[in-house]
Amino acid sequence: MSMADKIRGGQGFIAALDQSGGSTPKALRLYGVEESAYSNESEMFDLIHDMRSRIVAAPAFTGEKVIGAILFEMTMDREFAGKSAPAYLWEDKGVVPFLKIDKGLEAEANGVQLMKPMPDLDALLERARGKGVFGTKERSVIAAANPEGIKAIVAQQFEVGDQVLAQGLVPILEPEVSISIADKAEAEDILLAEILAHLDSVPDGHQVMLKLTLPSKANLYQPLVEHPKVMKVVALSGGYSRDEANAKLALNTGMIASFSRALTEGLTAQQSDTDFNGAIAGAIDSIHAASIAG
Repeated sequence: MSMADKIRGGQGFIAALDQSGGSTPKALRLYGVEESAYSNESEMFDLIHDMRSRIVAAPAFTGEKVIGAILFEMTMDREFAGKSAPAYLWEDKGVVPFLKIDKGLEAEANGVQLMKPMPDLDALLERARGKGVFGTKERSVIAAANPEGIKAIVAQQFEVGDQVLAQGLVPILEPEVSISIADKAEAEDILLAEILAHLDSVPDGHQVMLKLTLPSKANLYQPLVEHPKVMKVVALSGGYSRDEANAKLALNTGMIASFSRALTEGLTAQQSDTDFNGAIAGAIDSIHAASIAG
């Protein structure tokens, strides 16, 4: 089975293992590792890599239920079990590797945070392709139902997506809608219309993926799930607990999970391997079940 067939088949979910410099301290704290455990960024990234290595090595972490995994650039350049991380995921686990490519967010304007410039993106994409990476992920954030801001954010997502497609990779476009905003449903309606307006510009013979906040109205994104230019629509947990995210996901036919915090919830560095592997197996089972419920 090819990587594309694995993703299109979609009988599972995509694990988001792509915490970057800004989000790593929080991820480590939730994992039971305080900031006093490391004295610099290098040590911090070593510790988060240890966590990711433990997750992907777990017996339950296989392509049977985890069809893909999104990696931080530094993870792509490291190894799991003595093998290049992307190669280990696909060859040993049957899990399709993706790469987070954005470099963080600009300050908020017009109710959104656009992505910062990525001047070295082509070189990064070429390196990723050489390592066997299938696709990429790029995140920006919507904090208000501002039509002008949402129009700009979707335009930027598709512009970067075109650059990814030109390098032979499949982009996951992630215009995240913050779950805490009062006008979330309205923002999602505007977002859907903007995405649909841009999909026809995707070159023939190519597809993009979309990573979207679980919508306030169930099945809002069904037109995207069914669109011929969309390979897969995946959902981010966005701060919902795993139980909340799973319950909302199960109401959305054809969407699958791409959870980060909701996947690692309950995992700690202090757990024995038996307890850790049991906890990750339970998380994988529940997220998989929600992903195929529709």
